[in-house]
Amino acid sequence: MTKDQSLTRPLTRRRALLAGAAAVGAAGAAGLFATVMGEEPVPPAVPAPGPQAHRALKPSAYRLEPLTGYGPPRAAPRRVLVRRAPFLRVAGRGRTMVLTFDDGPDPRYTPHILDTLREYDVRAMFFVCGEMVADNKDLVARMADEGHVVGNHTWSHPLLTRLSRGRIRAEMERTCDVVEETYGERPAWFRAPYGAWNRATFQLGADLGMEPLAWTVDTLDWMAPGTHRIIDRVQHGAAPGVVVLSHDAGGDRSQSVRALRAYLPRLLDSGYFVTVPERKYR
Repeated sequence: MTKDQSLTRPLTRRRALLAGAAAVGAAGAAGLFATVMGEEPVPPAVPAPGPQAHRALKPSAYRLEPLTGYGPPRAAPRRVLVRRAPFLRVAGRGRTMVLTFDDGPDPRYTPHILDTLREYDVRAMFFVCGEMVADNKDLVARMADEGHVVGNHTWSHPLLTRLSRGRIRAEMERTCDVVEETYGERPAWFRAPYGAWNRATFQLGADLGMEPLAWTVDTLDWMAPGTHRIIDRVQHGAAPGVVVLSHDAGGDRSQSVRALRAYLPRLLDSGYFVTVPERKYR
């Protein structure tokens, strides 16, 4: 690559972070966010804390400033309204769809999914488990490099409705921390394991600056129903605003990998725009 080419090469999310906190702040202020459809929000009972701190840089960025001690302070969670139900669909122009993958990252399957997404220049959402991130930080860093959105799927994938508020918060917050350390940003989205939501999950998720996102189409790939069944469920469920649930960990996900390679180009050929939602903060 020539010097002129390198100067014109578009920046990824991760490279933009490394360019400096000021650039990130400017980009965040000027960003265009698509609205997300859901039920009317319920205002939180307690106002959020005072002014937000500056956005935290990634650990790799700290090495560029060896005299700054422990690096910039952690950013305070953005103020989020408490929801009564998770979002099931997203708004977007035309035939917009969102692909989501839960439970990873897993070095056996996630790289193949990322390869397919990169081949077709498509971004997706990955709802990661903190304990999987801790062992596969390189894959989460790659997600950041390639423009994917990383959401919070708790630390150990428990049934949250059976846990105390303290344990629910610990599961969420610990995952937020490891994602921020690896990805460069704290998660803006949260998905409850097994789709099991209750009032505490909505409140605590909002406290940590996250919106709840569920799904519209469940591929049931965790049951290993066969590659063709997964493909059929996605193609028959395809519609504007649809959120598709698949998995890249938690078992043998080879069928999920093969299915994605088949249905993704078909969706694109059918005129669907596969992308990720971007929150409008209020």
